[in-house]
Amino acid sequence: MELGLGEPRFVSALHGRGSGDLLDLLIAQLPEVGTAQVDDGYRRVALVGRPNVGKSSLLNVLAGSPRVLVDDAEGTTRDAVDELIDFGGSTWRFIDTAGIRRRAHQASGTDYYASLRTAIALDRAEVALVIFDASQILTEQDIRIVSMADEAGKALVIVMNKWDLVDEERQLVLDREIERQLERYPWAQRVNLSAKTGWHRDRLAPALRTALTNWEKRIPTAKLNAFLGELVAANPPPVRGGKQPKIKFATQAGTCPPKFVVFANGFLESAYRRFIERRLREVFGFDGTPIEVAVKLKERDDA
Repeated sequence: MELGLGEPRFVSALHGRGSGDLLDLLIAQLPEVGTAQVDDGYRRVALVGRPNVGKSSLLNVLAGSPRVLVDDAEGTTRDAVDELIDFGGSTWRFIDTAGIRRRAHQASGTDYYASLRTAIALDRAEVALVIFDASQILTEQDIRIVSMADEAGKALVIVMNKWDLVDEERQLVLDREIERQLERYPWAQRVNLSAKTGWHRDRLAPALRTALTNWEKRIPTAKLNAFLGELVAANPPPVRGGKQPKIKFATQAGTCPPKFVVFANGFLESAYRRFIERRLREVFGFDGTPIEVAVKLKERDDA
C-alpha cells in the first residue's frame, strides 16, 4: 500500500525516539532566512546555563515577582520566554531558556529542542548571561555553554549562583577551578550572587553595561596604529623561515564584537596574534567581550 506522501518517519511520541532526526529533517526543509531581531531599543540578554542552576529564580528575583515556574526538577522551563524587566535603572529584554542537558547530537525530543532554542537565544541576544551553580563542580556542559556564547560573538557575563551558600574554602577552590577550566575566557565579566535571595543582584547591571560597552567599542585608526607601532618596536614578531615578518598597519574592521585586521608581509604565529590580543585588552580595556584579530598578507608596499 502506498500513500504517495514520501518516505515515512518513525517516532515515539511517548519516549521521544526519532524526534531529533525528524527535527533535523524539518529544519533542512525550511528556507534560509535571517533570524528576526526585536529592535525595540532594549538590550537583549540571553539567560543560559544547564538545567536547574537558577535561571528562572534569577529572572523572578530581578522582576520582583514570579514570571517563570521554578521547580527542582530538571528541564522545568521548556520554551524560551522573553521578559522585559526594569532593572538597574534600565529596561532589559531577558531570554530565559530551558538550558542544555546534554550535547545536542546526543539529545532527543524536548531536550534536543531546548538545545536549539538556546542556540537561537544566543543568536538573538547581544550579551550572554551564563549561570553556574557554585554548590556544584564545573562540568563539561558549563564550559561548552561559555564556548557557545564566545563562538556566537556575544558579550559575556558569568554568574556564580548560590555563592552565599559556600564557605570561604570552597570559594577559593572555585576561584582556582574557574581560572583553570575557563582559562580561555579571563576577559569575561563575573558576578557572584544568590538568585534565590537577590544577594549581590545590584552588581549585575554594571557588569552587563561594561560588557556591552566594550562589545561596541571602536578604537580610532590613528590611536590603534600608534599602539601597534609601540608594541612591535618593543616586541617584534618572531623570525619564521629565516625572515622576520613586518607589520604594516592595522584597522578595526567592525564591532559587536570588535574585529581587528593586521596587515603584514609575512605569516604571524598564533602565539603572536594572541599576544596582540592580550595587549589590546590591557591598553584599551575589552572586559566582557570577545575580540577577533585577523592577519592579512600584504606582500609589498604600495607605490
